Amino acid sequence: MRSLPRFPDLASAVVLAGLLLLPFVVPVTLAAQIAIFATGTLSVTLLLGSVGLLSFGQGLYLGLGAYVGGLLLRDAGFGLVPSLALATLAGAGLAGLLGSVIVRRHGVYFVMLTLAFAQMGHFATLAFKDITGGENGLSGLPRQFSLLGLPIEGPLSLYGLAAGAFLVVFLLVQRLIASPFGSVLAAIRENEPRCAVLGYPVARYKTAAVALAGGIAGLAGALHVVFLGFVPPSDSDLEMSQRLLVMALIGGVGSPGGALAGAAFYMIAAEALSEIWPRWMALIALLLIGLVLFLPGGLWSLGQRLAALRDREAARG
Repeated sequence: MRSLPRFPDLASAVVLAGLLLLPFVVPVTLAAQIAIFATGTLSVTLLLGSVGLLSFGQGLYLGLGAYVGGLLLRDAGFGLVPSLALATLAGAGLAGLLGSVIVRRHGVYFVMLTLAFAQMGHFATLAFKDITGGENGLSGLPRQFSLLGLPIEGPLSLYGLAAGAFLVVFLLVQRLIASPFGSVLAAIRENEPRCAVLGYPVARYKTAAVALAGGIAGLAGALHVVFLGFVPPSDSDLEMSQRLLVMALIGGVGSPGGALAGAAFYMIAAEALSEIWPRWMALIALLLIGLVLFLPGGLWSLGQRLAALRDREAARG
């Protein structure tokens, strides 16, 4: 069993500094979107980085969180915090239920099951028009909220909410990775048959990880609803799952901090490239190919490589 990593570490300080600087580097509305999608990307980073599970279904849980949060805010009259909490629980509950089935399959079969359930969920949101609004989405949500007596209504306060939520989830994921539970997940990723022989209930550990990732995605969906003021049906489609996966790969799944790096790079690049060429996604695809070939650890690993290079140069000197 590997030694437990330190918590908090340098990555915690880098992420905190990045969140503080972000609204001064890019427009506040874009910064809020980056923080929201970074939260969703954390769900992919947790599964792929810690357990080695490649999921194309995180958009399903993000969409569920969006619709649950939107319905609670609009129809049930729930406040901001209860709506976010219940959306998180809804994502975790559905992910845990489906996870108990799909974690018993491996490799491409696991991936295809996540893809199939994601597609089923999106079609369900389009079919139940009376509840979800179908292709028109869910509109009429409140635009003013309150958190601990503070108003949440302008771009800066919305960014504070999104950044604060991401920071809390990021620290929780870091703490989980640095715990004995995270150590078992890493062992399952490296050698699942050996863990089973040693007596660990592998399926339960993997189901718990899937449920935790689903809850994180559900929270991201509810935050997206609060930011937009409505629930777009695109929150639950396959493209959302692909977008979260691409952000995770760009940032790097070796550390939870890669979620923020990947989301920031993707959103900023999309904002800039879409003004230049309507087919900007092709450029993102080329970038992803380059990263996979020449920087497989993602952007987050670039700092580690530079630090290692500096150490080698210092040793030579």
